[in-house]
Amino acid sequence: MRLLIAPVAVAFLNLSLGGIAAGQALDTLKIAIGGKGLGESAVSEAGQKAGIFKRHGLELDILYTAGTGETQQAVISGSADIGVGVGVLGALGAYAKGAPIRVIGASYTGDSNLFWYVRADSPVREPKDAVGKSVAFSTTGSSGHNVVLQMQKYLGVAFKPTATGSGAATYTQVMSGQVDVGWSGAPFGVEALDEGKIRAVWRASDVPVLAHQTSRVIIANAGLLKAKPDLVKRYMAAYRETVEWMYATPQGVEAYADWASIPVRVAQRTMKEFVTKEGINPDQVSDLEGAMKSAVEFRYMAAPLSKAQADDFVQLPPRN
Repeated sequence: MRLLIAPVAVAFLNLSLGGIAAGQALDTLKIAIGGKGLGESAVSEAGQKAGIFKRHGLELDILYTAGTGETQQAVISGSADIGVGVGVLGALGAYAKGAPIRVIGASYTGDSNLFWYVRADSPVREPKDAVGKSVAFSTTGSSGHNVVLQMQKYLGVAFKPTATGSGAATYTQVMSGQVDVGWSGAPFGVEALDEGKIRAVWRASDVPVLAHQTSRVIIANAGLLKAKPDLVKRYMAAYRETVEWMYATPQGVEAYADWASIPVRVAQRTMKEFVTKEGINPDQVSDLEGAMKSAVEFRYMAAPLSKAQADDFVQLPPRN
């Protein structure tokens, strides 16, 4: 992985995009994030610790959840203002039923960070070997749930989809023999792969229909978005700046490693192979039409959104 240093690093650290006046009070946003230690869920915490959100006049109150269901419900109920890492099928289904949520950014596109694995001594060597086996996903409506359903369809193989909760809880269930095939979101599990404790069987991006589709989104409570659009705009500006900093500076990689409690070498591999900068680009929600088709097929919603509904559902704050 090529890391930019010195002038570029200083430039990112000095960005303020308008900043705030000295002594000005910070606005607080409550952020619900699915999957502590997984994938792109580092951005808010890493950016806050680096002072990036503060420069945008924000203080984040961060709550980590077990996945899409909890994250989405927190935003729907108003106990959280913004939710990160929400499965797009779950978000579509909730919106179609009248839930007060709007998409303000892409969280992950292409799903190269999600992978399914088995214990090193498992007889399962490839996806087709998992016929009749219990195959994990986090929570109903999550991007991982979508992958399991799509993989079954793509292969024509019947799994036993099994909700197992967080990545850590899933790992325990796999290693103890309670579940045959586990799910993980890098960086969690990458070190176990390196050490030969587990073997990867497939990645979400192996399913053609998912390779370029936005699988997880950033959502905001519709009431907040309507009443305080500037807060949402500033959050997304700081989020974008944090992504740039993470991938352009050694300090950003170190911050990711610290957040995930992993060695820097594992963070470097993760950010190069699994959680790529292209994948976590928040500015483009890709193939919403394909996602709606899947949402209808898997009964998250009765029919695709109309053009007007889709435009209301996705409201990405513009860059400055």
